[in-house]
Amino acid sequence: MDRGYTICDDESIADIIVINSCSFIADAMEESIQTIIEMGAYKETGQLKGLIVTGCLAQRFPQDILKDLPEVDAVIGTNSYDELVKTIDEVLANKGTKPVVLKDFKGLPRNGRRVLTTGGHFAYLKIAEGCNKRCTYCIIPYIRGDYRSVPMEDILLEAKELAEAGVKELILVAQETTVYGQDIYGKKSIPDLLNKLCEIDGINWIRILYAYPEEITDELIQCMASQPKICHYIDMPIQHCNDTLLKKMGRKTSKADIMAIADKLKKAMPDICLRTTLICGFPGETDEMHKELLQFISDMKFDRLGAFAYSREDGTVAAKMDNQVDDEIKNLWKDEVMALQKEISLQNNEGFIGRELDVFIEGKLVDEGVFVGRTYRDTPSVDGFIFVSADQELESGQFIKARVNASEDYDLIGEMI
Repeated sequence: MDRGYTICDDESIADIIVINSCSFIADAMEESIQTIIEMGAYKETGQLKGLIVTGCLAQRFPQDILKDLPEVDAVIGTNSYDELVKTIDEVLANKGTKPVVLKDFKGLPRNGRRVLTTGGHFAYLKIAEGCNKRCTYCIIPYIRGDYRSVPMEDILLEAKELAEAGVKELILVAQETTVYGQDIYGKKSIPDLLNKLCEIDGINWIRILYAYPEEITDELIQCMASQPKICHYIDMPIQHCNDTLLKKMGRKTSKADIMAIADKLKKAMPDICLRTTLICGFPGETDEMHKELLQFISDMKFDRLGAFAYSREDGTVAAKMDNQVDDEIKNLWKDEVMALQKEISLQNNEGFIGRELDVFIEGKLVDEGVFVGRTYRDTPSVDGFIFVSADQELESGQFIKARVNASEDYDLIGEMI
């Protein structure tokens, strides 16, 4: 707005559309490309003057995008989003060129005051960029660079501004949150950051995503257990449980390690919600390894679990490995994992019937007369909801107490107390 632009949520009347693309796996790339094509059509049916692509796909294939998708007017890389307004100016000036803005991965872009696009009551707080892990299946370090922590004072300033704007929940994100600060403070500093974030007035919940199991320290667990604002929820991607596959993936953990850290978390926080993600069909995976994974899931009973068919990404070590698994088998294994998890999720949810939970209201299903909310166990867009009946009108961003009366596969049903 400082430069004369305003945010518009209707593509048909937008002058400029910016697409934040993804290229982590093939499905994400396909979705990004399809979105570019769909948005580009507004040059004919709307009033679109410029289409800008940023994010991972833009960083990875800038020239290919401009060559194969002529509706695109500019490309901005993952470390260059502070150049967005300048690029919009150039596109609207229509100088006949198509800007490509790709910076190196030294340092972090500075973008000034943030525009919140998540509805105003929760916000993602990015605490670092890049990754040092070099898992053999992953392209992220090559399109986002090495791990670079955001200085703590910058994060705290942003968090305070978000709280003043009405944000009640902060969701900490990075390619890996657990090693935050190691590069600039010489130690894993996420407990220090969390303690300071908990001091900010107006923030009710703080949620941690992308915590690698081998980097979860006793200090972090103690911090989570002792600070009432920190949700007893952690997203801990493990990818598999078979030790041979974990080693081939370049992971720095084992099945025993994963079980040990999960046990520590459960002992410190008996109500902890554990979320994880898995890869099905990694090169060399056998039917026996897949069955081992199914048994592991049955034993662990993760509260939240997502599975993906392995995606063979050019430029990664795994893409060149022998014994690639057929797509049909990969997808079959993924479906079996998710079918099992559906049963486990329902069992876990049934255990909440009769319990009272804090609920963060996010909206209302007008036709059904119930309100939509989330519990501490639910991250926006990836987990479930709780549908709450109430004898009064509730507002988005409001916290209430609700009693769980029934459950579904992934959602809860309750009533306001």
